[in-house]
Amino acid sequence: MTVTTWHPDLSLYPGPKYLALTRALREAIRAGELPPGTQLPTVRDLAWTLQVTPGTVSRAYQLSTQEGLLAATVGRGTFVAARAPRLGPTQALFQERDLKSEPWLVDLRSPQLPDVGQGAAFAAALDRLGRGMSAGLDAAWIDYPTQRDEAPLRAAICDWLSDRLLGAVTPEDIALTHGGQNALLLVFLCCLRGDRPVILTEDLAYPGIRHAARLARAEMVGVEIDAQGMIPEALEAACRRHGAQILVLTPEAQNPTASRMPAARRAEIMAIARRYDLQVVEDDCYSIAESSLPSLRALAPERTWYVGSLSKSLSAALRFGYVICPAGMGEAGRLTAQHGFFALARPVSDLVLDLMESGAAEMLRRKVQAAFSERLQAMVNALGGFELSWQPGLPFVWLPLPTGWRASTFARTAEAEGVLVRQADEYALIHGRAPHALRIAVGGSVPLPRYDQALATLARLLRRPPSDMAV
Repeated sequence: MTVTTWHPDLSLYPGPKYLALTRALREAIRAGELPPGTQLPTVRDLAWTLQVTPGTVSRAYQLSTQEGLLAATVGRGTFVAARAPRLGPTQALFQERDLKSEPWLVDLRSPQLPDVGQGAAFAAALDRLGRGMSAGLDAAWIDYPTQRDEAPLRAAICDWLSDRLLGAVTPEDIALTHGGQNALLLVFLCCLRGDRPVILTEDLAYPGIRHAARLARAEMVGVEIDAQGMIPEALEAACRRHGAQILVLTPEAQNPTASRMPAARRAEIMAIARRYDLQVVEDDCYSIAESSLPSLRALAPERTWYVGSLSKSLSAALRFGYVICPAGMGEAGRLTAQHGFFALARPVSDLVLDLMESGAAEMLRRKVQAAFSERLQAMVNALGGFELSWQPGLPFVWLPLPTGWRASTFARTAEAEGVLVRQADEYALIHGRAPHALRIAVGGSVPLPRYDQALATLARLLRRPPSDMAV
């Protein structure tokens, strides 16, 4: 059955219209007004009926799908989900786009690593590994990998992180993972207890955090942030109200706002974490090199899980990440990894170890950083006349839109002119509020003339008075 007459009164619900529509959907489904299996109107049809933007309806459908109220099927539409709970994720981690079939688009949604010779470095490393196999070392690639085999690579990670102020770290404190997303899930599985545990994070946060929380059957609660990061008073209030077990933070490079938490704020936050006995996840996957500020782990080594990966500095294809566990918890982290996947695939761990021991990894990291810095400077030059938040070397910027622009309208307009950007509401939690802002990523793999043209397009759209176009 396809519903064609449903027309909720959004004025009954306070707050943003996408949250009003989400609540209206929830109440209609629970009241039986929209029974299981009902096909909802398309985004554009319902937007026309309710006189709202398609982005409003799309966001409401997305949030309702995350709650398990709706089910979206590619090619068929959006339906009211069956009442039985779903046995797994209800939404993709990110929207994949086949840009080969849309070659006119420049994708600035997520940072793309520049090609600075990774392929040649990997080929040389694999050649060295191949020569080792010919000398009789190939048995290691036949048996199950073990945590014990990873000890040399954990030591190499300690050297890799020597430019960070992490406090005392040994190879025994480290667990290796399949990228940063897998590292978050590993920490959640280590720490969370009870039927419905609570995780606190910034009220604008990387979507992967909430997806990992959902897999761990945890509830996410957003805590207000300002230009210096999470607000201590808001954190303390959330601790009193929710009894959370874990706090997830991005102090070096807040994703998506690009802010950096100063030392005094870090100390305040960690004092609260101690007072309420929170385990703290310090997500450092995006941070720039050679930080001069003490990490959260240095401030509270007994409760901080430091998460990193090579996806933003070397290669996202390797799916290589790591967790520096709290003091004395390294074995617990490695056992959780062992229960999940034994250990990293031996070809991956051997390749990464070779790259680090040969010096190739450090050379590539410096080249990637230099390329990102050059392209970031081009972005700042093109968009610097607007309210822009950025850090040197960081592969994205945060752009609150000029008065009159809606984020959904700007994103659709930019896409129509060949540029993909990410709206702030993609980083908002289910019940959170999103400003009219964009996160714009550095396109390291985009040919430079097209990259410059895309930035010029965004600057032109930002300068264009909203009154000149239908918003």
